[in-house]
Amino acid sequence: MSVSFVPIPEGSDFPLENLPYAVFSKKSKPDKHRLCVAIGDYVLDLKEVAQYYAPEHQAALQSHNLNLLMSLGHEAWDAVRTRTQELLTKGSVVDVNDLRTVCLIPQSEILLHLPAEIGDYTDFYSSIHHATNVGIMFRGADNALMPNWRHLPVGYHGRASSVVVSGTPIRRPLGQTLPEGAEKPVFGACRLLDFELEMAFFIGGPGNQLGEPIKVDDAWKNVFGFSLMNDWSARDIQKWEYVPLGPFTAKNLGTTISPWVVTTAALKPFLLDNFPQEPEVLPYLRQTLPFNFDINLEVSLKPADDNETLISKSNFKHLYWTPLQQIAHHTITGCNLRPGDLMASGTISGETPDSYGSLLELCWRGTKTVELQNGKTRKFLQDYDEVIIRGHCEKNGLRIGFGTCAGQVLPAHPVD
Repeated sequence: MSVSFVPIPEGSDFPLENLPYAVFSKKSKPDKHRLCVAIGDYVLDLKEVAQYYAPEHQAALQSHNLNLLMSLGHEAWDAVRTRTQELLTKGSVVDVNDLRTVCLIPQSEILLHLPAEIGDYTDFYSSIHHATNVGIMFRGADNALMPNWRHLPVGYHGRASSVVVSGTPIRRPLGQTLPEGAEKPVFGACRLLDFELEMAFFIGGPGNQLGEPIKVDDAWKNVFGFSLMNDWSARDIQKWEYVPLGPFTAKNLGTTISPWVVTTAALKPFLLDNFPQEPEVLPYLRQTLPFNFDINLEVSLKPADDNETLISKSNFKHLYWTPLQQIAHHTITGCNLRPGDLMASGTISGETPDSYGSLLELCWRGTKTVELQNGKTRKFLQDYDEVIIRGHCEKNGLRIGFGTCAGQVLPAHPVD
């Protein structure tokens, strides 16, 4: 195992084996966006070291977002990653003093931004435990999963413009709801605001031409890397509006992602067999490559002026449908994907109540309460609550982390 000359604190999310990408600016120059990788408590400014990379990669490293690097394809990603590890390893091929004084910046001195210009955003519904729980609540155990669920990755097109970076507050939405027993809808602030524990991945490579599907076992070439996600959901608005076309304003109020993009290469030590699927899926979705990962996920809830409470622990491995199957299904019609497009997993719930990935499940449609510290409880989110999602992989002394994905709920705008 190589060792970096940069000190890596014990338990750090960002060892030399990780090197997640982000877009940052110095606090002193907040409008000057640049690319970086994280290493320990620092970031390496990739614009400052671009001259040490192959000429064909330098323009991407000097860009203000990750889209150009994403477009170069998996061979370029591997080459850039290898070179970055060389630069940061003890005995580096460049002047270490230059790296320390010019190119390495403490994370305490930077701001983090959206990692890419997101052209399109698709959210899937790929956790069988989550889908089953929701189905039981609304349709009963005998009809929990809809007939299509085990045959294709269910999803919907989300709103890319309201995807925001961790730390951005989320305003409680206004909308129409139909109160229990009422015959007519009312207008007002959402009363059943929820989080959804998700992971997302960015599309990379040149993409595919309109009309040309991506084969499931080739789809890995289009997965640049993964981030944490919270897909905020207005449950009462959603219940009234989703028939017959599905989520709309209940989902477009905001989607929070973590600023760090952990590459597929960094996750390879944590590969698992794919979730077993029954019945056998159609040929275009039959995946022979393993593309499932042992990623520990957790959610904490922090009321205003109080401590946070861990309320859920789940794992990426619970996803029934893989990212490769999501890509294959998304493009089977010939839909063209582009670098920077974002795809999300849907809520990731495990088998046990402490691993459910939403308050809808944790409170079982409002029939239970979640116990917080200092005697507080929740069924759904209150104003000024902060939701904090964390994720990491750990095996044989190696820890690969994703940082945090956090957002605070602000009160709704007054109703005139």
